[in-house]
Amino acid sequence: MTAPSPAPTDVYFDFLCPFAWRGLELADVLRRERGQAFRLRHFSLAQGNHPENPDRKAPAWWLHEQAGDGSTPAQQASLRAFLAAQAAARQGEEAAWAFTLALFRLRHERKAELDEAAIRAAAQEAGLDLARFEADLADEAGLREALAADLRDAAALGVFGTPTFVLPDGNAAYLRFSALVREAEAAQALWELYREVLASGAGIETIKRPR
Repeated sequence: MTAPSPAPTDVYFDFLCPFAWRGLELADVLRRERGQAFRLRHFSLAQGNHPENPDRKAPAWWLHEQAGDGSTPAQQASLRAFLAAQAAARQGEEAAWAFTLALFRLRHERKAELDEAAIRAAAQEAGLDLARFEADLADEAGLREALAADLRDAAALGVFGTPTFVLPDGNAAYLRFSALVREAEAAQALWELYREVLASGAGIETIKRPR
């Protein structure tokens, strides 16, 4: 009998955020080398920080409802990247991870803008079926609804920053990484420490170093 797949940890991220990039790199190491399951979920910092959304659990302004050529450049870039990631995900989980990491690396390692050129470059580097990718990008209504589902779930949880990890047992927290971790043992040690803090009875809400 085949063992059941482990329940995934949801990880909410925004392509604009370097801390989210570090969190995704850590999660990718753990999923590839330690067999841990993570599920990619989208949360918009532009939406979370919008002045019309004082209550993060009841947003009035939603990113998926905005025009692609409206709002601020950051909002446009974020929406463009999220919709492209939804299109990539139609080619399967591995395609979604490959595209997400490729676009993050273009943005935060190579300092590219989140524009159409970067999205096409990420799709190519991720090894996507490019014709299918272009066809899926054309289904903007479907992509926006898929993004809306993630944003609604994030709002229900009260997500405010990225990366936010939601463990299978329901424990959830935002963790801001100061370093990029791509080595399996270091990633596992950091992940176990994170889980221990969440599971402890100390009720730790915030740890922030002075600068």
